[in-house]
Amino acid sequence: MTLKIHIDDSAPPYEQVRARISEQARSGVLPVGYRLPTVRALAETLGLAVNTVAKAYRALETDGVIETRGRNGTFVAAAGSAAEQEAAAAAQSYAERTRRLGLAEQEALSAVQDALRAAYGG
Repeated sequence: MTLKIHIDDSAPPYEQVRARISEQARSGVLPVGYRLPTVRALAETLGLAVNTVAKAYRALETDGVIETRGRNGTFVAAAGSAAEQEAAAAAQSYAERTRRLGLAEQEALSAVQDALRAAYGG
């Protein structure tokens, strides 16, 4: 596993760790079942505080990208389809809510596009 953190980047270090592990897991660079380094080991390798890496791991676990198996360690989860299912459910819920609120389809779509641009920095 190769990660590089840029301190001068506008994204906080924990977010950079989260995003890079997530990208590598979803692209297959980190295969399902791959054992990740411990929080301490990764923090030491990257020159970050343990709490920074722990925060990234917690976010990744919440997103379903990784799973912690107690004392056995932390592994890349088989989450691709689960993440897509969760996103589809959220999209369905959003669509139903905006319809009930009386928004036109284009207004609802514009709101999503704005939110995605803000979330993905584009």
